Amino acid sequence: MPFVNIKITKEEQPATPEQKHALIEGTTKLLQDTLGKNPKSTVVIIDEIETDNYGLGGESITEKRKRGE
Repeated sequence: MPFVNIKITKEEQPATPEQKHALIEGTTKLLQDTLGKNPKSTVVIIDEIETDNYGLGGESITEKRKRGE
């Protein structure tokens, strides 16, 4: 059973339900087409992470974005 965890940051304009559906559908199809995995047993989870809870280079993404990085 394939298990895919997609992590994205929560944005001011968050991913729409339609975009999330496309991610789930596309990921499932990719695993089916590439590895022959059964779509009925493919699990796709999307985690939306607050930018305060995501760090890069020793600081939060929130702080980096405040500086325009």
